[in-house]
Amino acid sequence: MKAIRAIGTVAALLLTGTAQAHTFGAAGGGLAQGFAHPFLGLDHLLAMLAVGLWAAQLGGRARWAVPATFVAMMAVGGLLALSGVALPRVEAGIAVSVLVLGLLITTATRLPTWVGATVVGAFAVFHGHAHGTELPMQASELGYGIGILAASALLHAVGLSLAWMAQRGGVAAQRGLRVAGVAIAAGGLLMLGAL
Repeated sequence: MKAIRAIGTVAALLLTGTAQAHTFGAAGGGLAQGFAHPFLGLDHLLAMLAVGLWAAQLGGRARWAVPATFVAMMAVGGLLALSGVALPRVEAGIAVSVLVLGLLITTATRLPTWVGATVVGAFAVFHGHAHGTELPMQASELGYGIGILAASALLHAVGLSLAWMAQRGGVAAQRGLRVAGVAIAAGGLLMLGAL
């Protein structure tokens, strides 16, 4: 319960507006706006939760290595976009990431940690590139980027926590985790269909 309160407090602090003297850009596109962004897009929200859920299923070092790799490679993808490097089919890559992560959760696929980190790292480049490309005009690149990365890490932690509770909740809760994987995969299919 203390951990949930701590996460809620951090989220509330990060979502509050910046002081007037420290706003970024004409529209105030900084840390708080970057932090809020992942919660507003279903593709990002599903992918971030899925990374945490699957990392928990993998267990061991994967619980931290898989989410950490995603965050790091998402930053790389954002930097590529800000540098003008184009990636083909970014939206398709994002939709496929949601679909595949959902299937990995549904099937409780166990891979070595380095393989899991490589899979999510490749997907993360697409997510980061999309965020770098869609950076609001006159936003602080650094503040906005830190906000997105922090929110992504928080969503990974939520996914890890939900999976941890499911793993300790018995067979029905573990089935619920797999049903969540089906829902995430279905979301990915819908995204692909919309392209």
